[in-house]
Amino acid sequence: MALQYASDEILAIFVPIVVYWVYSGLYMMLGSLDQYRLHSREDEEKKNIVPKREVVKGVLFQQLVQAAVAFLVFMYTGQDSEAGRMRQPSLLTVLSQFFIGMFVIDTWQYFWHRYMHNNKFLYRHIHSWHHRLVVPYSFGSQYNHPIEGLLLDTIGGALAFLISGMSPRTSIYFFSFSTIKGIDDHCGLWLPGNVFHLFFWNNTAYHDVHHQLYGNKYNFSQPFFITWDKILGTHLPYTLIKRDGGGLEARPIKQKS
Repeated sequence: MALQYASDEILAIFVPIVVYWVYSGLYMMLGSLDQYRLHSREDEEKKNIVPKREVVKGVLFQQLVQAAVAFLVFMYTGQDSEAGRMRQPSLLTVLSQFFIGMFVIDTWQYFWHRYMHNNKFLYRHIHSWHHRLVVPYSFGSQYNHPIEGLLLDTIGGALAFLISGMSPRTSIYFFSFSTIKGIDDHCGLWLPGNVFHLFFWNNTAYHDVHHQLYGNKYNFSQPFFITWDKILGTHLPYTLIKRDGGGLEARPIKQKS
């Protein structure tokens, strides 16, 4: 039993990292489908102010920190979680843990994300790292300043795990799903039949609006729902139009005053 539990912990630490690079790699290969791109490849090269090799280094460092924190959390909660493994949770329990985890991450990240935009010092020195990618792409999803990566993603994930009460085994699926969702939001592609676009208003185009100059003070919600944007008046709707030269563009809809 202890060996099986340790395996769940190890998988929970490393599977989301593997998922990140495999899934983002698939999207990079699909980047040649110009008719579904929200920005041209030329804009991706010209507007982004950080080279891809630096993005890779930054993401790998953040994932190293995440793995270390996850190890500490599992070590701290190990006895309670191992005892809980004797009772296999029902599907309803797992679904409720997923929902609680999603709510915790959304809430934690919305308020920190918004504050980092409104605080000039934090934006200039920390959050602006992520916005060096004016034209987002898949493996830039977790490219952040190390402090932001620790505060928003790593601590936010740890809180979701602890508050929801999910087991290490459940967390394998939850954080893999969260990873895939974050990549999809940054992939810059509006592919037909994408299930995330069907079931989530917070999607690739929604977050792309936030990365553009006109949306910098809107659409802070990430990665799942747009609830806090709607409640607190930071929601900026958009429409998808065909871009001159091919592809698509998420263009904001003017709101009535």
